[in-house]
Order: sequence, then C-alpha cells, then structure tokens
Amino acid sequence: MDQTKTPYFQALLDYVDAGVVPFHTPGHIQGNGMDAAFREFIGDNICAIDLTPMPGIDDLLQPTESIKEAQALAAQAYGADRTFFLINGSTSGNQCMMMTALDPGQKIAVPRNSHKSMLGGLVMSGAEPVYMQPEVDEELHMDHCVTPQTVARTLAEHPDLAAVYLVSPTYYGVAADLAKIAGIVHEAGKLLLVDEAWGPHFHFHPDLPLSATAARADLSINSTHKMLSAFSQCAMLHQIGERVRIDRLLAVIKIFLSTSPNLPMVASLDVARKQMATHGRELLDRTIALAREARERINRIDGLYCFGEELKGRPGVFDVDPTKIAVTVRDLGYTGYEVSALLRRRYNIQVELADLFNIVALFTIGTTRDAMERFVTALEELSRDERPVDMFAPSGLLEQRLNRGSYRFPAVPPMRMLPRDAFLAPAEAVLFRKSKGRICAETISPYPPGIPVVAPGEEITEQIIDYLRLELKAGVRIQGPYDAELRTIRVVCE
Repeated sequence: MDQTKTPYFQALLDYVDAGVVPFHTPGHIQGNGMDAAFREFIGDNICAIDLTPMPGIDDLLQPTESIKEAQALAAQAYGADRTFFLINGSTSGNQCMMMTALDPGQKIAVPRNSHKSMLGGLVMSGAEPVYMQPEVDEELHMDHCVTPQTVARTLAEHPDLAAVYLVSPTYYGVAADLAKIAGIVHEAGKLLLVDEAWGPHFHFHPDLPLSATAARADLSINSTHKMLSAFSQCAMLHQIGERVRIDRLLAVIKIFLSTSPNLPMVASLDVARKQMATHGRELLDRTIALAREARERINRIDGLYCFGEELKGRPGVFDVDPTKIAVTVRDLGYTGYEVSALLRRRYNIQVELADLFNIVALFTIGTTRDAMERFVTALEELSRDERPVDMFAPSGLLEQRLNRGSYRFPAVPPMRMLPRDAFLAPAEAVLFRKSKGRICAETISPYPPGIPVVAPGEEITEQIIDYLRLELKAGVRIQGPYDAELRTIRVVCE
C-alpha cells in the first residue's frame, strides 16, 4: 500500500474544493454561523472540514471508502491485521477490548496499576478481575510492569481465565517483556490485551521498546495523540490473529463510537499515520537524541535523578522508553507537585505528570531544542535555590512521613464484590476518614497517572485512607469520586 496517501483527509479536502452548498450538521455550517472571535482564533480551514458523514465522506461506524482505506494503511504501518480509529481516546479502546474479549462473569488477569478506564470496561462487561501485582519501586515511588513470572503464576492459579490484560509502557516509560508474556499467554490458549496508550511511537524506531503489535498481542491500543501528532482524544485499536471474535469486535466498536464523530480528529489520525510511516525514523531520531541529552544533563544536577537504561533488569523493567523524562526530585526536599508548580509559575513550563517524588516531561516529535534547554536550565536553577519561605517552599511533607512509611503505596485491598455489582448497588456517602471496612462504590484515582487506589467492590483499608489523605495534603487531584475533595466517599449500603 502507498503510505504517502491520506485517503480520508483527501476526501474532506475534495468536499471543500467541490464548493458544496451544505444543509447538514454541524450547525455552524463550515464556520458561517460560528462566533466571530472563536472562528478567527481557530481558523477557516478547520471549520471547513468540520463536517458529517455523507456521500463522499465515509462513515466511521460502517466504513466502505476512504476510512476503510485509511484504517487499512494504519494496520499495515503498525503490523496489525485490522486497525480501527477511535475518537474517545484509549479509554474507549480499553472498554472495547474488555467488551470484545469477555462475557459477564468471565475472569481476566489485570495489573493493579491499570488506568481507571480498565475498571470502566470491567463494569460494562461484568467480568471478574484477577489482580496481578506489578513490581513496586519504593525508591522511585512508582509501579513498574508485571513480569512474565507473575503472568505464568496467575495463569497456573486461575486456569479459567479468559484473557490477560497488560499495561506497557507505564506512564513513566517502563516497558514489559511483551514477547515472552505473549508466548506464555498464547500457549495457555488465552487472549492477550495490551494497553499501549503511551507507546504509539514504539513501532517506528529500533531504539524504542518492542511494540504490542510486533509482540503479536491479540488486541492493543495506542493513544495516537499522546506521543504523535493526532488531535487530542485520537487513538487506534489494533487486532491480530484468529483468537478474537471479529463479529463481536465490530459490534462493540459500533456501540462505543459516536455516530457524529469529529471529522478533523479522524483526519488527524490518517495524517499522523502517514507521518510515522514515511518519516517516523528520522523524526524519532531527533526526539530520542534530545531526550538523551536532557537525561544526561539532568543527572549531573545535584539532588535530581532521571532514570534510563541502567534501570533495565530491575524487577518489572524489561525496557525503557527514552522519550519519557521521569525526574525524581525527592532529594531536593520538594514533592513532585511542588516542583510542577514551581516550573509553571516561575518558568512558564508545564510538565505532564507530578507525584509525591517525581515529575514526568514528555519529549515528543514536537519537542524543540529551545524547549529542552529551558527545561534543563529551570531544573538547574531549582537545584541552586535557597528555598525562601514562600508559597512554593518545600512543605516538609515527605520528611514528616518518611519514618512512618505512610508515603508507600497501600496494599491491594480485598475485593468483596465484583466491580459491576458494587458500581450498580445502592450506595451512601460517608466521611472518608471513617470509611474503614466499607465497600467502595466508586473509583478513587490520583490523576495523573489515573491509577485507582481503590475501586468499586474493594474494601477501604486504613492504609488507603492514610495514603490518600497524604496525597491530598501534598496537592494531588483526585479523579473519580462524587466528592472531588474526598471529604466523603460513596460506599455500598450495608
């Protein structure tokens, strides 16, 4: 196939060039009815291609023309049998994978550090999770990946599993041994589903970890918007092999995709694929070189550590994505949240993620040398900071808690109900600090990274209460609960 083509983007351009008189959605009619200030800012061209499926412009739910060709090009570029464009991010991809692979009551092995959208898939599918413990790095305060040994042990202990679900890479850029795990899972006759949201670039450069499609995962997802050039919310779902029920997959995708997708978003997926297929190696050459230079310079700064290749071989670390710059700031006396605030307020720099110990900066094909220089220089200045007493001074929070150990991740709590049953059960709000022993009815996820600390159906433990109250004090944003400040929590009625 000709990877220089962008058939869907071209179909939109052809419609505009034809000068069609529109009497169809969207109501702004190619910008004519749009607020003038907004239209001036976003531009006429984006308004012109904000259209709706019609003759000549293919239907995302039932593609027969340009979208069908665009998805086939993407499948070839990624080494998949079939690829589907998604316009609700990898969240919808996770849900599509779960709904395709599982019937109600079936079991699936999932890592505890899965994104909260995985729980949404469990609630919708009615499946039963069997949690696998990822390797915990207490020094860096982050979860790594699940090991092949953990997967093999889980399959041996639960032979009735229908599928295994993995997260690789993690938000911090650590990748699992996908090839070995795929062999273990497929030898057991199970489906392998991979959340590769943070690895859409892996398939296009030899210095990056093995991609999920190269490892022959049955289903995998990429957030094309995260590390490549597609618009926000854009993602792809890849399918390989004969184990997946294709009729079920197609039916599920029709449930989760909108009948009125944003067509510029769909076109951006088409163009992002072309960019990677034709120029991905050279674009990523530059990106990786910038990231490696930044990592080397950051590691020369007193009080900072940015892990890289030396982490390979630790439990749960098979490979490392060099484009994720995870900087451990604990030895500066700051929390990651405080460093993130300092970088934004003092230097006008916004990082992707902050947690108690770390910040994460993404180096993508859009990162410039000037941006890299500003980021590293800001960290150099922070390390020399005399830490005046102001709103950005260290809180002392970590020092207060290190001896007590309450900064550590809480243990996985007992699961007392299936996620779906607890989510749909009658619930009541109770004070969070007094919720020990109750069954959680909602998802509680510090965001980012969006990994649930407690999920529907799980028992709220004292460890969980202590840890989340520490995170709240440090400035974390909690996503999922009805009460965003977590003064109360919804629990299953007794």
